[in-house]
Amino acid sequence: MNWTELDTWIVITGILICMACALPGAFLLLNRQSMLGDGISHAVLPGLAIAFLVTQSRDLLPMVIGAIIAGVVTAVLTQLVQRLGQVENGAALGVVFCGLFATGLILIRVASDKVDLDADCVLYGSIETAVVDVGRIPRVAWVSGGLLLANGLLTALFYKELRLAAFDPALATTLGFNANAIRLGLTLAASVTTVLAFESVGSILVIAMLVVPAAAASMLTHRLHWLLILSLGFAACSAVLGHVAAITLPGWIGNRIGHPGLNATSSAAMMAVVAGALFFLAWCLSRFLHRSAPKAPGNQPATSAVRTA
Repeated sequence: MNWTELDTWIVITGILICMACALPGAFLLLNRQSMLGDGISHAVLPGLAIAFLVTQSRDLLPMVIGAIIAGVVTAVLTQLVQRLGQVENGAALGVVFCGLFATGLILIRVASDKVDLDADCVLYGSIETAVVDVGRIPRVAWVSGGLLLANGLLTALFYKELRLAAFDPALATTLGFNANAIRLGLTLAASVTTVLAFESVGSILVIAMLVVPAAAASMLTHRLHWLLILSLGFAACSAVLGHVAAITLPGWIGNRIGHPGLNATSSAAMMAVVAGALFFLAWCLSRFLHRSAPKAPGNQPATSAVRTA
């Protein structure tokens, strides 16, 4: 394996982006809205495309504004479909984000005739080229670091409110906190995180990092602070191991099957694959801890790896 400075920046950027996505993803999981992260990551596409068609620019500000509007529209439309159509939340979200995602892909194809907008890059990302910035820290690394810092500060500042809205919305309302407003703010944070991550990692890795690290962490603990710490750890490990696997596994597999010329694969896609593998390992570990825990009277475990916040 020939490790270069480019590989270092790919890993650093991947770690920052994955951890930035894992923070709002943990609270989406606690609010039983993990699919909302999936829906937002798809539904922001028309917001991005419309923002470009209106401004004829890929500057960061119009892209973020378009994504925020699309995220809010997704949340509002999902609520309307759920209430007026009297269907469960998952079905309502599926109807909304599939329609918006298809609309976004069509708009991107239309816009691609005027600018270098590629639907494949939106889906799979291009972290290998995004970090190419000769002689200086790549811009995407600065953006990713700022995004992680912002999400970390928001989590610290609104930790109590987010915890109450996730575990006891009625108590939050009684104490004067609007649970719906808190969840709307979480939706906005997820929308901004999604669009800022699109440039380098695409929607597939964003979806994975919004869902998988928190889901893996929840297998081992339900204590909120440990859930956040483990989510960040799983996200960082996914980035590091994913890139290493992307540049080593294709050649190793190629040698085994008689095709030694296989090149490295997409780092972003492999990071998502590794995240899934880590989730499986977390599930296996949780089963082992559950079986090895001593039993209390009544066949209930005396201790458990899973605790409530």
